[in-house]
Order: sequence, then structure tokens, then C-alpha cells
Amino acid sequence: MTAVLQQPSGDTQKPSEPEAERATWLARAATLPLPTNAIVDGAELSAGGGSLPVIGPRDGNELTRVFAGDDAAVDHAVRAARVAFDSGPWPRMSPRERAAVLLRLADLAEQHRDELALLITLEMGKPITHSRDIEMRAVVNCLRWYAEVADKGHGEVRDTDPQALALVTREPVGVVGIVTPWNFPLTLTMWKLAPALIAGCTTVVKPAEQSPLSILRLAQLAIEAGLPPGVLNVVPGTGPVAGQALGLHAGVDALAFTGSTATGRAFARYGADSNLKRVWLELGGKSPNIILPDAPDLQRAVDTAVWAFTFNSGQMCTCGSRLIVHRDLADEVVENVVRGARAVPVGDPLDPAVEMGPIATAAQLASVRGYIDRAVAAGARLLTGGSHAPDRAGLPAGGNWLEPTILTDVAPDSELARTEVFGPVLAMTVVDSTDEAVEIANDCEYGLAAAVWTSDLSTAHTVSRRLRAGTVWVNCYEEGDMGVPFGGFGLSGNGRDKSAHALDKYTELKTTWMQL
Repeated sequence: MTAVLQQPSGDTQKPSEPEAERATWLARAATLPLPTNAIVDGAELSAGGGSLPVIGPRDGNELTRVFAGDDAAVDHAVRAARVAFDSGPWPRMSPRERAAVLLRLADLAEQHRDELALLITLEMGKPITHSRDIEMRAVVNCLRWYAEVADKGHGEVRDTDPQALALVTREPVGVVGIVTPWNFPLTLTMWKLAPALIAGCTTVVKPAEQSPLSILRLAQLAIEAGLPPGVLNVVPGTGPVAGQALGLHAGVDALAFTGSTATGRAFARYGADSNLKRVWLELGGKSPNIILPDAPDLQRAVDTAVWAFTFNSGQMCTCGSRLIVHRDLADEVVENVVRGARAVPVGDPLDPAVEMGPIATAAQLASVRGYIDRAVAAGARLLTGGSHAPDRAGLPAGGNWLEPTILTDVAPDSELARTEVFGPVLAMTVVDSTDEAVEIANDCEYGLAAAVWTSDLSTAHTVSRRLRAGTVWVNCYEEGDMGVPFGGFGLSGNGRDKSAHALDKYTELKTTWMQL
């Protein structure tokens, strides 16, 4: 089945180069085969018992319908993963043999980069340039990074009684359930899948029902790369059905989830109510971005602040949704941030020149607009945005469009200042001191990320230490690589993705004591 695309009508003049590029992506999308079947035990399962619609956020049209997993489908997948772990070759391969498979998958993902990027853009609205050059680059890099660290781990030989030998080794935890959101459908899946696979685990992935297409295609490529049957199983389905079934299944040894705090609480309960499986949670955020009077490059800080709340249409857990500005700079920063937000190219995500596409779902758009309306009603001042559709000709009708939105006079204890909106909405707060900035930044139940802009080395060190966040950026935002861990404090969850630290989630420590 192929994507159903609504192409805006236009004149018959010769298109410009950007228009020609957009036309090329539209043509590819119109003929792109869309995966619809679950992948279980190395084979495709068709939607015999039911299907889920996948709605394109750029025009509101149904792209296709995919397999809708139920309890039986999840049980089938978990049993396949269990057989593959207990008696299959994957956990018994050497680390370098597993690495070779991941490297082949990385090569295939790179070869199919445009196809996978197009699937991401169609299913959740990310601009095609970002899908191809940011998300797909991250996916390939993640696979290669974990392949390279495959044989770099080590056990321990502990000093003990001369008449004994004590060994401490790491072993794969077993069957891992992976439940991922729609905002980065491949990157966030890969941050969990790659370390679990390289550790020797087998997996069952339940993607977000809004964006299952890209991971289903990647699973097909994984089979081509030589991943044995049952090692990677992908079962689309809704959270209350397939997600709950996976969380409660006693055959799952550990579960890794990225998504909302409310759903994370549900998975924690599933783990407690079943086999006490370890449940690793990467949850929401309300990240503060602090600009102090001695910011080294104020224009760069302003430009970054705009990018930090509009990238991916603000749909990321590290969205720089709270801008905390010292009063000495407030007027200048407000003026320039508003100007920058109004200049963000919003439009059709299949246009390579677009920097911000639609909100991923109509329900999410309604939620974001609700936060804006309630904030204004509570006394916040709307500086720009808030409109459903940007004033731009040629946008597909029916899309989930929203302008970048900035509000000021936002009380630190208000809903907008304390709740994750998950959209391109910036709450600005003015402070009179560094201490006040840190106090407001920390006055939040989330603790995923934060940033501070300062030229003073002492301030950079002391403020970054005082900020309660898993990642703190100094004079930058959203920077990093695969070598550093990612995760948060408080309601932002537990455990860490990325880096060698992620392997801790997918391994067990075993002590072997030998009396000599």
C-alpha cells in the first residue's frame, strides 16, 4: 500500500530548484511501499485480526493501516524472543560476531537512508532534511558505536582469599521489551535496541501506534543483515493493549520505555504487578535555558533559544521550553527571540527548505493549543504565534499546523512553566540574579536537561552543578555524542541511554566463587 498524499495545486510555471526538490520528494512519497506487517520470529505477520490507521500529519490523510497487536500477538513475539535467547545463536556468539551483524545493519540503514527518512517524515511530520541528515545519521552512528564497543567490556577478578578465585562477569539480562514514542521513531528505538542487542539480549519492540512504519522497515533490513529469527520482533499496537501486554508479560526480563511520565508510571506498575522486571524509564522534561548578563555571544544564545523550542516542532523531551533571562538583557532578548521565531520556515515537511513541520497528531495539536489558551487566561502575555495555520501559501489542507509560540509574564508556579507541553511553545521568565535563575530552574519535578549561557568559568561550573538535570549544556544546547549518557532526575525517569552506561540496563552481574 502506498502513501495517500494531497499535493497543493499550483501554476504551471517552471519550478525553482527548491520547488523541484520538494516535487521530487512528493513523487517518491506517492510511490513508496509502506510496511504494514509485524515482524515476529524472522517472518512477517499480516493484520488478520485487526489493523491500525497511520495518519499523515502533513495533510490528515490515512497513509496506510498496519498490524494491530493484541495479547496473543505480543505473547507470540515474547515466546519467539525467549526461544531465541534460551537456545538460539545470538547470546552465544562472540561480541565481535554480534558487532558484525550490527555493522551490516548500519550499512543497510545508510544505503536506505532516503527511504527510511521519508517514512519518518510521512508518519510523524519531521522535515525531510532533519529526518535524513539528523535522525538517520544518529541511527547509523548509534549502530556503529555499539558495534565498536562490543568487545571493549571486561569482567573482574577480585582479590580475595588465596585459596579462592572470585570472578565477576556480565551476562545478558534476557528478553527485553522496548516501547518507544513517535517524536524520534528510529533514534530513540536505536538508543535502546543497539545496546540490548550487542549485550546478547533478544527483543520485542512496541513502537508508537502513530509512527510504526520506519521501525518495521528497519526490522526487515535487520533480517537482511543476518539477525537470527526471534532476536528482533516488532509488534505495532496501541498502548492500552499491546503496550500493557508487553509490560505485564512474565517472559520479559527487562523493559525500556521512552514517553510520557504518566505512561511511565503505568509501566512501573506493570513491572511490579508481574515478575518484578526492571523497568527503565526515559520520561518528560521541562528544560530551562538560562541566559545570564555575561553570555559570550548574545545573538548566538538567542538563535539557539529559538532553535531549542522549535526543532522537531517542540516535540522532544529536552525541548528548551523555559527561557529564563536576566533582567539586564530581557528587552533585547525578548525582541530578538520573537523576531527569530517569526522567521522560522514552517511548512510542508517534504519541502527541504522547511525547518519546522506540523504537530505529529491532531490530538497533540489540540493539547498544545489548550496549554496556550489556559496560559493566556491565567495572565501570560502572548508575544507571537498561537495560530493554527501559519500564513503561508501552498500548505496541504488538513495538516496539524501551528506557529512557534512565545509567552511572557509566565508565573514560575503556573501550568505552562511546570508542565511538559510537547509543542513549539516557549515560556519566558525574567529574573534579577543568578541565584533566582537557578531556583526557578530547579523548581520543577522534571530534571532531564538544562542550559546556561555565561562567560565566567566559575559561574559555568557552579551553576551547572547546582542545576538538577541529567544533562547541562554550557553556552550551547542539545550538543553531545554517543559517548555520553542521557537520562534525567526526578519525574524525568531513571537509567541512562547512550554510552557504555546504557549496557548496565541490559546486563546482569554474576559472581562466580571457586574454592581452590
